[in-house]
Amino acid sequence: MRVLVTGSAGRFGRSVVVALAQAGHEVIGIDTAPGSPPEAAVTLPADLTDLGEAFSVMNRFRPEAVVHLAAVATPFSRTDGLTFRVNSALAFNVCEAATAVGVSRIVVASSPTVIGYGAPGGWTPAYLPIDEAHPAAPWNAYSVSKLVAEQVMATFARSHPELRLAAIRPCFVVAPEEWEGMPTQSGHTIRERLDRPDIAGVSLFNYVDARDASDLLLALIERLYELPSGEVFFAGAADALARAPLAELLPQVIGSTAGHASGLTGTLPAFSSAKAERLLGWQAKRSWRTELGDLS
Repeated sequence: MRVLVTGSAGRFGRSVVVALAQAGHEVIGIDTAPGSPPEAAVTLPADLTDLGEAFSVMNRFRPEAVVHLAAVATPFSRTDGLTFRVNSALAFNVCEAATAVGVSRIVVASSPTVIGYGAPGGWTPAYLPIDEAHPAAPWNAYSVSKLVAEQVMATFARSHPELRLAAIRPCFVVAPEEWEGMPTQSGHTIRERLDRPDIAGVSLFNYVDARDASDLLLALIERLYELPSGEVFFAGAADALARAPLAELLPQVIGSTAGHASGLTGTLPAFSSAKAERLLGWQAKRSWRTELGDLS
């Protein structure tokens, strides 16, 4: 297929472009920033917050599938107003332009932050591990913009039943070079996140290798017509980004998790990707242990 990837130069987008190209798809990379991988057949800078540009891009390339990753990528990295405006507009404009030109498959990137952990007034999970049925409770501009993106996707799924749309909630994405010591999106290295539970604990020690999350996107794009339209999927590593069991660590960082965390023994993570495994046969292959060669 011809697959258009927005945000193709990002830490996640780069791996997505490579995975799609290696699977034989023709990839069109769209990003306002440079750095899209050479595996993309074509790259183009375009501001998709402008609906006219979004239509121009879709009309020019006429993709069969769209993977929408472009966004202000982290909470508080820009002003709240800009973060909400950009992320919400991107999701709507991409879906609007894509459906208008007949794109049949669309996957939108959301975030685990929609669950609401880290809220200033405190947060208690309804249960652990968290899956797609867990209530959403966004509390900042970034997390609510990602929930808006999910709702935009679901709206287009309902209004265009002949098409197939889905959303993916990738956990804390780790790009391949970050295993080698490059700073992650939080500014810390992976080893720093492992050595200081207070850093990774705020996001419940969640993470996923960008290549594993790309494999899930690949499976989704290729098999969307086997699924009901409008599904949402978590994508996380099979273990937690922690040296000790979360049953021990989580209550130390977030006291309100104590009762629910008791079942997270061994290496079990706080987020479940069981739905992706059940419906798509996807499991993350990589962990911090395999990539760092550190079994301690």
